Amino acid sequence: MSTPSPASAGRLLQLIRGGRANTRAELQRATGLSRSTVGFRLDELDRAGWLRQDTGTSTGGRPSHRIAFDPAHAAVLAVDLETRSARVAVLDLGGTLLAERTVDLDIGDGPDRVLDRLAGCFPELLAASATPAERVCGIGLSVPGPVDWETGQVVQPPIMPGWDRFPIRERMREAYAEHVGASMEDTRSGRTIPVFVDNDANLMALAEHQAGHPDCAAFVLIKVSTGIGAGVVVNNEIFRGIDGGAGDIGHIRLHDKPDALCMCGSYGCLAAVASGRALARDLSHQGMAVATGADVKALLEQGHPDAVRLAREAGQRAGEVLATVVTLLNPGVLVLAGDLASIPFLTGVRELLYQRAMPRTTAHLDVVTSRLGDHAGLIGAAAMVVDVLYAPERADARLRALAASEDAHSDNAREEPQGTP
Repeated sequence: MSTPSPASAGRLLQLIRGGRANTRAELQRATGLSRSTVGFRLDELDRAGWLRQDTGTSTGGRPSHRIAFDPAHAAVLAVDLETRSARVAVLDLGGTLLAERTVDLDIGDGPDRVLDRLAGCFPELLAASATPAERVCGIGLSVPGPVDWETGQVVQPPIMPGWDRFPIRERMREAYAEHVGASMEDTRSGRTIPVFVDNDANLMALAEHQAGHPDCAAFVLIKVSTGIGAGVVVNNEIFRGIDGGAGDIGHIRLHDKPDALCMCGSYGCLAAVASGRALARDLSHQGMAVATGADVKALLEQGHPDAVRLAREAGQRAGEVLATVVTLLNPGVLVLAGDLASIPFLTGVRELLYQRAMPRTTAHLDVVTSRLGDHAGLIGAAAMVVDVLYAPERADARLRALAASEDAHSDNAREEPQGTP
């Protein structure tokens, strides 16, 4: 993809959204453009409804006007899919939740039934948030499996039976049209409203990074729920590997657990020993009614001693693997998230991580738990949509389409008969 011109409106929007230039003078300095060119580009963004002007504090002269991205001009539908439930929400473009619903489901029912069930929540949420369907600019879907970013398809997902290479984006578009009763066409631009899909740990990492650690150049999030996965953000971008397989640390083998059968069919995987599913299995063998990672989470919140002990041990096993991850990536922040992201698990991770990794590697490392909690997946799914749609080249293309649509509407209006003279 070619580098956008420094004179483009999309490039100015990137500077505004990132907080690097929020006045006309700052935009001129950042781009080297003339005052008139900056004004012309801002007019393009204003006509699209993408900007707002905030009046700054006056120091005796004229109040300063700061230019900001307007997160209320459109909305995103976001889905955070787990194995036994899903969260579905409407968010503005700044990640503020406008309406949310949690639904129980079984991911093993397959993509057709699950996606239809999810889309069935959209009308209620749009109504609850007073969001007209035409204001939806995109749909973001977080899934618990590796995703090929280019195709939007999950690839050989261990805990998503029946989903391998399924055309999720196309089916979600169909389900949206069926339930919302609206076309997936943006009535202003005529362009198809997109659906984006990514791995849950990736999107949680994106959300946590933007919300709490935007200046961290190397950032890692570990999600420990039914399975175990990692999301990596490097220089403000998700690192996915060549086909979406980066971060699948739950299937790194432990040398001393050759009999632990994993959902992937292999033995000795970290997920087979230290995931929410694994702890639920161990606790159920002790006679407790525990079936899922969410059940383990409930016991941890109650301070159940066996759950606390097992979570700490699971953290230690995860810490063994994370020592390698931290040594390889040298991150500034490591966030623990998911059902097991508790004090016992955090304690176990720190014990083994700091013991096994070189002091040089951990000297400037913060190991913390999630600040967004259960909403990280939803916020990340929405952020994914916004980051793609308002990236410089994509933004410029959308602006051109909007301008062409407005020109066409103007031409049609002029050609319509004005009545009999």
